[in-house]
Amino acid sequence: MMDPAMDMDIADCDFLSDIGDSDGNDSHDEFSSDPEIDKYYVHCITCRNRLFGRQRPLHLVIGGGLAADVILWRNKETSACVLAGATVVWLLIEWIGYQFLTILCNALLLTFTSLFLWSNLASYTNFVSPPELPNITLPEGSLVRPALLLRWEYLRALRTFGEVIFGADLKRFFKMVGTLWILSVSGSRFNLLTLFYLVTVILLTVPMLYENFEDNVDSFAEKAFLEIRKKYAQLDQRVFQKLKKWH
Repeated sequence: MMDPAMDMDIADCDFLSDIGDSDGNDSHDEFSSDPEIDKYYVHCITCRNRLFGRQRPLHLVIGGGLAADVILWRNKETSACVLAGATVVWLLIEWIGYQFLTILCNALLLTFTSLFLWSNLASYTNFVSPPELPNITLPEGSLVRPALLLRWEYLRALRTFGEVIFGADLKRFFKMVGTLWILSVSGSRFNLLTLFYLVTVILLTVPMLYENFEDNVDSFAEKAFLEIRKKYAQLDQRVFQKLKKWH
């Protein structure tokens, strides 16, 4: 019987193919010497028990594309700009006391003034001409799909809330109540801007650190889950089973 750690799903194979095709070689065999492929293949073999039963690369789990590249710091310049921009906005609003509308207007004022002076001085000096505004064309109906997606997400959330509120599933009900309670406690400790900033920092640090140390984290998490299950089994045997007998 084949070791389950050796099984790679279709997404993993596609991911390896994408890495192999990125160097411009049309032909590659199974014994390719590409270091990225070798590194990922070793990871798939050695990481037997991944966190939350993950069977795909973290880049694919969080959606892939530009957003995943930014979160995992594959595009370091963009990730650094996002983190620096969020930090500057948070510092200006929370520490210095600027309002968001004031920052936005001042930024636009500075940008427009700089471009105006640049464009007028360029004709009298040897300065490089300012860049032209890009000609952005939106195809007809380009906003229909996002609108339909938002509508679908709204209806799905409304249907989920209805199933929890009017249903008899106590587990889902307590999950919703617990989530709302955590958000309420977080809102009492931080304002909305600070909460968004903390979420941004977490998104730009935790996934990247986990990807770099996922073998150690997965091994520690496996041991922690086993210990939790052991304690829960003892609690169930000593308390819950006795309560059931009393009733």
